Amino acid sequence: MAARSRLGREIACLAGMLRALKATTHIGRNRSRVFPHVLAELAGTHRGRTALISERETFTYEELNGRANAYARWARANGVGKGDTVALMMANRPDYVAFWTGVLRVGGAVALLNTNLTGQALAHCVSIVKPKHVVVGADFEAAYASALPFVSSEPAPKVWRHGPGEEGWPRVDEAAAELPQDALPEAELPALTIEDRALYIYTSGTTGLPKAANINHYRLMAISHGFCGAMGIRPDDRMYDCLPMYHTAGGVIAACSPLIAGASVVIREKFQASRFWDDVVESGCTLAQYIGELCRYLVHTPECEAEKRHSLRLVCGNGLRPDVWPQFEKRFRIPVILEWYAATEGNVALFNFDGTEGAIGRIAWYVKRKFPVKIVRFDIEAGEPVRGPDGLCVECAPDEVGEAVGQILNDPSKPSARFEGYADPEATRRKILTDAFEKGDRWFRTGDLMRRDARGYFFFIDRIGDTFRWKGENVATSEVSEAISVFPGVKDVNVYGVALPGYDGRAGMATIVPEEEGLDLDGLHAHVAASLPPFARPAVLRIAGALDLTGTLKQRKVDLVREGCDPRTVDDAMFLAHPATGRYVPLDAALYDAVTSQRLRL
Repeated sequence: MAARSRLGREIACLAGMLRALKATTHIGRNRSRVFPHVLAELAGTHRGRTALISERETFTYEELNGRANAYARWARANGVGKGDTVALMMANRPDYVAFWTGVLRVGGAVALLNTNLTGQALAHCVSIVKPKHVVVGADFEAAYASALPFVSSEPAPKVWRHGPGEEGWPRVDEAAAELPQDALPEAELPALTIEDRALYIYTSGTTGLPKAANINHYRLMAISHGFCGAMGIRPDDRMYDCLPMYHTAGGVIAACSPLIAGASVVIREKFQASRFWDDVVESGCTLAQYIGELCRYLVHTPECEAEKRHSLRLVCGNGLRPDVWPQFEKRFRIPVILEWYAATEGNVALFNFDGTEGAIGRIAWYVKRKFPVKIVRFDIEAGEPVRGPDGLCVECAPDEVGEAVGQILNDPSKPSARFEGYADPEATRRKILTDAFEKGDRWFRTGDLMRRDARGYFFFIDRIGDTFRWKGENVATSEVSEAISVFPGVKDVNVYGVALPGYDGRAGMATIVPEEEGLDLDGLHAHVAASLPPFARPAVLRIAGALDLTGTLKQRKVDLVREGCDPRTVDDAMFLAHPATGRYVPLDAALYDAVTSQRLRL
């Protein structure tokens, strides 16, 4: 994208905000108009236009709506009504949207289960939402069977299968296929409003068990309509969606926002870096949804002819790292990158409409009152915001790092400022900051460290649980990861802090997946020394064959932190930044004991 002048950036920022606001202002005025109603309207307007496309099935708008009606009839026939929950564990496909829309029509809520989970973690996600039914795609029969003994929901939910399989569960798709596809009579449908619950979407679980975020109909409408406006989606657009549909980005933003404009969505079961550009070109997509790691994988793939022939006019997503951004934009000639920041359940939403490199969004001075987001000073060791002598929080100065918080308002005219919380009341309580700037106020804690510059641009620094203290200084894992990832021979890296007996704070550790040609450890040591201050340089390297990722390609740190760096319990090769030699040397039990006994001081 060509560099914009300051005026050009201001115009782009204003135009983007106005598009998003125009697309969402009507939601609060008609409180009974919810997404299932919108889909029925779209089916009447666009009928034979293609809505959702995949290798399994393709639906026109009329077919998608009819399929949703059949699932609504199934849900009603099986006792699902207002306030009931149905859990869904299914691969990406058009029927995914049809199913949950149908359940929503009869007043139910749908919990979108992570298809990568098994056993007790999966059982936890089911149990906390207490579903009446669980629908399992045939591909995930074994995964759900492994969770069944641990599901504690009472009464036990009835299990249904979608597609042919081995288990003796009834087929939900066959049951729906036998039902009429016309709409249920109004008299048989509950009165729904934007305040009613629509979905449970789970957090990624990068630091522990996932939490089930409450998504009401307002939030579902605001996301689908708001991103339609933000992207300026047109009826002739086609969105490429290869992100998991159990998360907001793949399941609502990419899958539903184009529908609002009468456009089409190409759904793929998963992201494949080697096939990405061929698929985008062959499917004629003009839009694509990304997460930051997807872009990083793409810039590491060999060049191909298709990457020069795509028709993408805009890519939309979050988490595009500053070190990857210019490579991604320049190599693939991306006209517009719309980077944004939001938590599915939160009230802090930021958009970078003008393409300022590395920024996750902007709140200009002239709209600060409309978007009450602040950055507060944060104590890493205490794990809490800093409070002044008056007991109130301290707002950060420009470019000072702190936690981003958004004011929670129960004003009916400002539903976007609400925080609906989680299925777990205690998890909800922990995310609310009270008496922050005046007695009685309430703020949503994002759990993310950011800085905001003098012009209102926000920059992501780190997750609070990931940042650690070493030698009296705060270490942002994202900064260290960016420094290491650009070194030749590093395929992937995950940075975190580990406790060492006898030392305050946590020592920096980096688990690295090297390229096939190997890794020059002496060169890496010199590179780290030149790129990072002493306290931020990893004390220990761990060499692994692969990293543990979530379904949205986020790195899991919790197991690595727990395993630490004791060679007696870690099978991978490890190396210590030896203070005497100035090199990374093999870390064995004797050297580890020397460090922890402080015969060798780090």
